[in-house]
Amino acid sequence: MNTSLSNLRKFVSPEIIFGVGARKTVGNFARNFGAHRVLIVSDPGVLAAGWVTDVKQSLEEIGIDYRLYTDVSPNPRAEEVMQGAAFYTQEGCDVIVAVGGGSPMDCAKGIGIVSANSANILSFEGVDQIQAPVPPLIFIPTTAGTSADVSQFAIISDEDSRTKISIISKAVVPDVSLIDPVTTTTMDPFLTACTGVDAMVHAVEAYVSTASGPLTDMYALEAIKLINTNLVALVANPSDIQLREQIMLGSLKAGLAFSNAILGAVHAMAHSLGGYLDLPHGLCNAILLDHVIDYNYSSAEDKFRIITDTVGIDTRGLNSQQIKQRLLDGVQDLKQQVGLTMRLKEAGVSSCDIPILSGQAIKDPCLLTNPRKSNKRDVEVVYEEAL
Repeated sequence: MNTSLSNLRKFVSPEIIFGVGARKTVGNFARNFGAHRVLIVSDPGVLAAGWVTDVKQSLEEIGIDYRLYTDVSPNPRAEEVMQGAAFYTQEGCDVIVAVGGGSPMDCAKGIGIVSANSANILSFEGVDQIQAPVPPLIFIPTTAGTSADVSQFAIISDEDSRTKISIISKAVVPDVSLIDPVTTTTMDPFLTACTGVDAMVHAVEAYVSTASGPLTDMYALEAIKLINTNLVALVANPSDIQLREQIMLGSLKAGLAFSNAILGAVHAMAHSLGGYLDLPHGLCNAILLDHVIDYNYSSAEDKFRIITDTVGIDTRGLNSQQIKQRLLDGVQDLKQQVGLTMRLKEAGVSSCDIPILSGQAIKDPCLLTNPRKSNKRDVEVVYEEAL
């Protein structure tokens, strides 16, 4: 019998409630955790959209007190996490509910980490650096793409160094994720496109990751198919709740895949780019995706062929180079149809920025599971091609 441990894979996931109305069950779950006072973490846009009101009403109905923290930027900053943690402790909170996209959810994770471990959030960068367990986390995503509601990642911006840090630990996997497609109806077409492409990148990178396995592969491929089939139609018809549900399901499956298989060079480079220029994360991923696929293709040909088949491209009779080109054409066509055609130069990047961006990207833990091993010059070349 083969007793090798090399193929062992772990799989972590929150308790998931999926479907219309899921957000309104938050009070019951807070009560299950014995909550006396909940900290609701959100941002001004989500607050204005009305989704926080539903959460407050659910808590009020069963007599649970709450406090609200909404000082969260589109790319959550270290000082916002530290202020939120101080507020959590000062107000005597014992459960955290996040309502919003990746920014409030990542900020909420950071608040949980700091409140339990009493150290600066930046000191937890890397893999498994969290010692004390965080408070119960209940997340309600209002975008379909970041998957912070199911992942073991938290991405925090350090404004002083103009970088993003990655915190990877099962300690920040939420306890409960209440995934309600209705909450995504207030996203504009641009945000819908950005988060949808982000989810697609999660799925693609998880599938070709060196840490992938049967449990993650099935979710990654299902996500790729769902997003590729429905995203263009959703951007064109943003009020279609059935399309919203399909993309939300795709985002969920992509999140379960990448949380456990980790990611790759697209995210390592996007984190560096987003931290340096404070750009939307999904847009950064969209700019880089086809260039990284081109770079990685030779190191995961069989898997990229399966991805090509999954998005509906007929690969019969084609050689490897032809399949790669069809896949790249398909990615570029998807970006064109959802309006994400910006190049790095248009985003404000110049050639003199590339050594700085590459220096940060090469340190990102996401690069560890990229299918092709990379050095700083390799990353520079990919950035240069994306200019």
